[in-house]
Amino acid sequence: MTTETTDIPPRPESRPGRIMSGEMAEQPAVLRRILEEGAPRIRETAERIAARKPRFVLLTARGTSDNAALYAKYLLEVLLGKPCGLTSMSTTTAYGARQDLTDVLVITVSQSGGSPDLVASTEAARAAGAITLAVTNNAESALAAVSEFHIDVVAGPEKALPATKTYTAELLALYLFVEGLRGGDGSAAKALPDLAQQVLDRQAEIKQLAARYRFAERMVLTSRGYGYPTAKEAALKLMETSYIPALSYSGADLLHGPLAMVDNVSPVIAIVPEGKGGKALQPVLERLRGRGADLVVIGAEQEVRRASAGFVLPTADVAEEVQPILEILPLQMLAYEITVARGQDPDAPRALAKVTETR
Repeated sequence: MTTETTDIPPRPESRPGRIMSGEMAEQPAVLRRILEEGAPRIRETAERIAARKPRFVLLTARGTSDNAALYAKYLLEVLLGKPCGLTSMSTTTAYGARQDLTDVLVITVSQSGGSPDLVASTEAARAAGAITLAVTNNAESALAAVSEFHIDVVAGPEKALPATKTYTAELLALYLFVEGLRGGDGSAAKALPDLAQQVLDRQAEIKQLAARYRFAERMVLTSRGYGYPTAKEAALKLMETSYIPALSYSGADLLHGPLAMVDNVSPVIAIVPEGKGGKALQPVLERLRGRGADLVVIGAEQEVRRASAGFVLPTADVAEEVQPILEILPLQMLAYEITVARGQDPDAPRALAKVTETR
């Protein structure tokens, strides 16, 4: 028995990646909402914490939020001059270690605010004398409840397993918080909603770029400075949606050994910020070109011209510290387009859950 088929397009509600695509498209509106509605509350929280004069800062997070926390580390160290570190939660939750965290600011970043290890480590930090701040997309979460302070990133419900709008919302909220700590006005972020829309409107360019990676067996992503968290987050998005092993390195670390695996068939994506991070990446780009790498550049126009392909970001007049909010957008779209091209559904990555119950 044969079954006759017709070229009837799938119903919109069944289109692979429909949810992820929709949430990516929401990002300009989310950024605008943070600037217009969330910023005053973020500034008030920052002022209250600044008055406590924290000695240094520790950041706690997992997954996508860990990359947002790494971005905050750069902000805190560069703009505020505060020593800052990323915590190892198992020292508290598995080993039962107890530190003296008197007058230390502990910032826990989590979209859901529901992971037990995040909640437990925050409770332990507060008991050890820390000033605790939760940055979440859920004001009613357990993490928000156990923290002394809370910032709501107001991204709205996120249903797709790959986090997109909550990541950029976390970045902007963390930037505004650091600006509040140092008495800045956050004006560098004002143009971001419109610029984000410009990037998202160029999906056709990304779809064309994705064709290069449909059959990729692995990828390498690299950057320096503020762009490094973008490389890590982009690698995570590629792995969790398309299942391509994607390795992310600081440009400096790439030169210390991993460069040996790069050859003339190795796909490499370099995020090249406008500013000091992009300048620091120049020796890495020269070495990659020298090895004949299949190099794609996301970022500065002059570097895109020199690469085999790329995507020019509208960052020429944008402060380097907020460029990551734009840098990740074409890479989110790239992960989406590669996944769809490979016949997979980015809304339903295998073996993943929206709230990861780590302990």
